[in-house]
Amino acid sequence: MKMSLKSAIALIAVAAPSFAFATTWELDSSHSSAQFGVKHMMVSTVRGAFSNVKGTINIDDKDITKSTIETTIDATTINTNEPKRDEHLKSPDFFDTAKFPTITFKSTKVAKAGKDKLKVSGDLTMHGVTKPVVLDVDGPSAESKDPWGNLRRGATATTKIKRSDFGLTWNKALETGGFAVGDEVTITLDLEATKKADAAAAPAAKDAK
Repeated sequence: MKMSLKSAIALIAVAAPSFAFATTWELDSSHSSAQFGVKHMMVSTVRGAFSNVKGTINIDDKDITKSTIETTIDATTINTNEPKRDEHLKSPDFFDTAKFPTITFKSTKVAKAGKDKLKVSGDLTMHGVTKPVVLDVDGPSAESKDPWGNLRRGATATTKIKRSDFGLTWNKALETGGFAVGDEVTITLDLEATKKADAAAAPAAKDAK
């Protein structure tokens, strides 16, 4: 049985996998960051941040649960606004950035969690240890065009981890009880991404002439 070109194209469109509807977005390091907070001396919260956050987000707007994200954070950029503390955090007592210079996250599952909210499960690798975590995500936002013609989207993700799960166990006991550094760490990712040009679009347009 012969099939016309039009029928073949229609069949391919129906049978095509859902990733055909996904768009690729590259994280903008200049407008993305990873912040954290941890208890100090059992009385206050010390906050810090990492810059140079890179990664790729594949967003499937037809079925958001088929979206994926991979991020890499430069651990050497840690900044708590106290140089001596930052050097200590980079040392083998904590992140050991000479040996483990990056922190990575790779999604394994995306689930809806309400209007414009998601739960993104994935593998977090830090200090050479990989553990599953779940990010609570607000977004992604709708597309927005900047003054230079780039399409942008944003999202905010939060989670809590125990640093001891990743081998970050340094501490000092306090005379009054408790420890100098808390175990629970609150993490917030503020992400902004630009749409990646479709590499296949240009050749396809050329062939269509």
